[in-house]
Amino acid sequence: MIDYNPKSWFTFIFRIHRADTFRKLAPLMMAIMVYSAIIVYLEVNVFKLAETSHVKNISLVHTILSFVISMLLVFRTNTAYDRWWEGRRILGSLTNTSRNLAIKLNAIKLNGQDRAFFAAGIPTYANALRMHLREERWIANDDHIVQIDPDKHVPNQIAAALTARIYKLHRDGIIAREELLLIGVDIASFTDIIGACERIKTTPIPFSYSVFIKKFIFFFVMTLPYGWSFSLGYLVVPLVAFVLYVLASLELIAEEIEDPFGYDANDLPVDRICTNIQKHVREVLG
Repeated sequence: MIDYNPKSWFTFIFRIHRADTFRKLAPLMMAIMVYSAIIVYLEVNVFKLAETSHVKNISLVHTILSFVISMLLVFRTNTAYDRWWEGRRILGSLTNTSRNLAIKLNAIKLNGQDRAFFAAGIPTYANALRMHLREERWIANDDHIVQIDPDKHVPNQIAAALTARIYKLHRDGIIAREELLLIGVDIASFTDIIGACERIKTTPIPFSYSVFIKKFIFFFVMTLPYGWSFSLGYLVVPLVAFVLYVLASLELIAEEIEDPFGYDANDLPVDRICTNIQKHVREVLG
């Protein structure tokens, strides 16, 4: 995720950041400019179409469809942002649940071995969640708390190990029944959190909808030079490229943020969140 100053207008306007859609669209914009120049040259210099030509009326279609494409792109970006924001809320719940669990366990008279187990296990679950959402293979580190089978659902294995340890402490009389009920809520929340993240990860925007928007933008932009050439001449070349930049950028931004757990510049700061969980849990449990 990019950290930035929202009040710095000059930086936004004149600096091309690696996340800027201009970088991705530059080759396509150059191609559409060449295409537009060819259309203008053919209509004005070769075929010498008159102002009364029916080709000029193509722009009427764009006037009608401009409202439709605006509504589609608004819906597309809003849907993608809702997924991004829901992902941030879920990761916030992961942070709060991890802290609450650590605070509750700290209030119980655990021995050093049990405290070390939970001090390592809770952050390990967050890291396992991060790697699971990014489809990365699990690699054990110094904080591994149980033997993990990387070919199975790693977060579930860690949650199962935390739950088993809690129930063992209850059977040993270290954790009272009332305390078990309170702690069990936080343990169960881990599964709810990963289920919500998986729902976002594994349910993209319907394929037909995404394809339709891309085709709509393509044919909308490709037909712009035919009607505009009569009134704008070669000014069509930069203007059509600008229209493509605006419309296609909205689609690219929506594609990037609809899966917010990856490494894209506008994705959520998952690594930072996991690092903070590890820091705060160890501060509590020692």
